[in-house]
Amino acid sequence: METTDFFRFLAEQSSQLVTQTLTHVGLTFLSLVLALLIGLPVGMAISRQKRVAALVLGLAGVLQTIPSIALLGFLIPFLGIGVVPALLALFLYALLPIVRNTYVGLSEVSPTLKEAAFGMGMTSRQVLMRLEIPLALPVIFAGIRTATVINVGVATLAAYVAGGGLGEFIFGGIALNNTAMILAGAIPAALLAVGLDGLLARLQRLRGMRLRRASILFLALAPVLSAFYWLPRNDQTRLVAGFAHEFYGRADGYPQLRKTYGLRLTTRLIDQNLMYEAVRHRQVDVISGYSTDGRIQAFGLQVLADDKRAFPPYQAAFVVRQAFLDRHPEVAPLLNRLRGLLTDSVMTALNYRADYHHETPETVAREFLRKTGLDRPRKAGPRTGTLTVGSKIFTEQYILVEIIRRLVEGHTTLEVAAKTGLGGTQICFNALRTGAIDLYPEYTGTGLLVILQPGPAVSDSLRADPAATYRYVSDQFLRQYGLVWLPPLGFNNAYALMMRREQARPLKINTISDLQRYLEK
Repeated sequence: METTDFFRFLAEQSSQLVTQTLTHVGLTFLSLVLALLIGLPVGMAISRQKRVAALVLGLAGVLQTIPSIALLGFLIPFLGIGVVPALLALFLYALLPIVRNTYVGLSEVSPTLKEAAFGMGMTSRQVLMRLEIPLALPVIFAGIRTATVINVGVATLAAYVAGGGLGEFIFGGIALNNTAMILAGAIPAALLAVGLDGLLARLQRLRGMRLRRASILFLALAPVLSAFYWLPRNDQTRLVAGFAHEFYGRADGYPQLRKTYGLRLTTRLIDQNLMYEAVRHRQVDVISGYSTDGRIQAFGLQVLADDKRAFPPYQAAFVVRQAFLDRHPEVAPLLNRLRGLLTDSVMTALNYRADYHHETPETVAREFLRKTGLDRPRKAGPRTGTLTVGSKIFTEQYILVEIIRRLVEGHTTLEVAAKTGLGGTQICFNALRTGAIDLYPEYTGTGLLVILQPGPAVSDSLRADPAATYRYVSDQFLRQYGLVWLPPLGFNNAYALMMRREQARPLKINTISDLQRYLEK
């Protein structure tokens, strides 16, 4: 990546960067305020009840050791998506340093000083407020400083559950393999953490009355900074869209919808595996889904027709390194036996079993191959080579990887090594191009607009012709990268906008143009 790419991205996304930064600050301080309201009294209480201190600190320590992404995953079924699970996770992470430092600071106040204060006739409350807290304040402030810095870092994960913040750029950049986008989120987050840590470190070095005044000022400003989260966002509309990070930034995703339809939606960026649950539970109104996803029928969703053909054909096919096929030419004809067996309806049914009935991809793949007569036990004897198969992070790709595994290991002496969940398109493509993997499932429209990125004249001429799109992509991949597109499998997994059927029908929204007209009213 060139330095100019980074600064160009900052210039183009400056308003979004400001919004995300303010949201990030708001999340950090809102959770910090909650942690202070709970943590300070708890720390004071256990300093008086030493028998329960070990239990409370131990419990807070256990919460601190839980990986943040796992904690968010645990909270989603109970709290849904959005700011609530993000805030709760941040609150729990900030709690331990505040409780522990409050307890330690108060416990280290000299008993002799406290006895002298009581001897002077001071009450327990007066001893706490006039003696113990002022003496313990540097230690307490160190805990607040630690909690603040921790929350700046953990708040980037709020974007995983549509909580906003600088994590939106980071997650989007990872999905798109866009270094400039990753840095646009990571650098401000790092600067924010360093800046706050430096500021609080200077305040912590103050002594006496200055420290007390600085502490009061900080505690007064924290709720004000928390309000940044609730500042108005851009593109406020009557409907809220939940978009995957990759879809929001891809040339054939939301940018193409804005170009083709003039679509403007209030967007929340969310992990693509949570989009369907979000729309199902009415937390968003529109999502970016996949046309063969089994949850469309299960959750009562309506696919909005792409009447202006913003999305190109997305015929599924396997992309393989030519160098691998030269060594193992038997693999291509074997995989081509799947042609015509994986239709739109078949793939939708397979996805439905995995997504809705929670059957494992291995089980779904095995049953599919049995029904088609292609399933065989793993071939006996030593393995003569390894086929490394990659995939993106969604159910359909996991199922296709398992189909490949069973097919290849049952019909050849090759071992199949799976590298699933590689992330977005660019990550999978780069892994294939560099030889980290030998094959992965891809879609012709993605190959055209995300990887090859031809000019508008070429892409527009191919958009309505699936066969022409496949021929162009196949030819260019082989010529430019030495990668082979095997023939399409038989299903088209296109990007699609979806709404709850019960919401779309009364509003008479059947197409994306209908959606745009509704938003313009």
